Amino acid sequence: MDLNIIWFLLVGVLIIGYAILDGFDLGAGVLSLFTRRDHDRRIIMNAIGPVWDGNEVWLITGGGALFAAFPRVYATVFSSFYLALMLLLVALIFRAVSFEFRGKVASPGWKAAWDKAFGFGSLLPALLFGVAVGNILRGIPLNAEGVFTGTFLGLLNPYSLLVGILSLIMFTMHGAIYLTMKTEGELHAAMEGWINRMWMTFVVLYVATTITSYGAANYLFEGVLGNPLWWMLFLLVLAAIIFVPVAAKARRFGWAFISSSLLISGVIGLAFIGMFPRLVPSLTNLDYSLTIYNASSTPLTHWVMFVIALVGVPVVLVYTIWIYRIFKGKVQIHEDSY
Repeated sequence: MDLNIIWFLLVGVLIIGYAILDGFDLGAGVLSLFTRRDHDRRIIMNAIGPVWDGNEVWLITGGGALFAAFPRVYATVFSSFYLALMLLLVALIFRAVSFEFRGKVASPGWKAAWDKAFGFGSLLPALLFGVAVGNILRGIPLNAEGVFTGTFLGLLNPYSLLVGILSLIMFTMHGAIYLTMKTEGELHAAMEGWINRMWMTFVVLYVATTITSYGAANYLFEGVLGNPLWWMLFLLVLAAIIFVPVAAKARRFGWAFISSSLLISGVIGLAFIGMFPRLVPSLTNLDYSLTIYNASSTPLTHWVMFVIALVGVPVVLVYTIWIYRIFKGKVQIHEDSY
């Protein structure tokens, strides 16, 4: 059993889980910026209020797994993206605080300020996560010792910004689909419109990003045509792209959400297949890349973590499903709402 490969897959699963779950949270927050009525903004906030913090557990778990399984990758990525990660944390903190602080003062200005904190605290992470992924796919400047030799401004390159905008649009579409299951009336109709606009924008950007990747990260396409798993995920992405608007038009929003989740899974999965066995490709020289072997922990660490994961991951999954069953259905505002 190659535990390096297993942990590569498990880290991928945790990242996909976070992207699906917190993705609609972030998307809903972005959409709140375009909502005029205070009541509608409260609906959006309460639609994700019971679940957002549990969704972010997947990010913490993914970071912990990366730290334990591939410590050199954790050290390199977190030191390379230090300023961006600090900006990300500030955004997430303001977003979290906005839930509790918004209703503490009966002032329109106070509420508007925290509404903006909630909205931009969602928009910025949705964008920055994509920019980070774009830099990883493109490769970051690493020397032969695996040390980052670039600058913060170098991370804001056109390709990475394109991936960041794609991420923002994908999460916003995902959030709009989720909100159709939680809202009624005018807000529900508005979310249907957002699904169509974000879907069309996503398709254009995804095609543009794929074409651009041939020049910016052509190693991603080496040998993929002979990989059956790549073709399976490619067909999954294609089917999901087609089925999202079909399900939305048929008002089968639950199926649309499943399709959107599969789309996110497929897009991330294709990226992982293209990178394998690399975890952090080197822009300087691909031979300097951090892989699942040269950046790995000891076999004992992998075995201990694997046993813990066999117990912990099912518990997290069961808890997540249970929470969503409790809070299913349309949002109703009452005196205890945010």
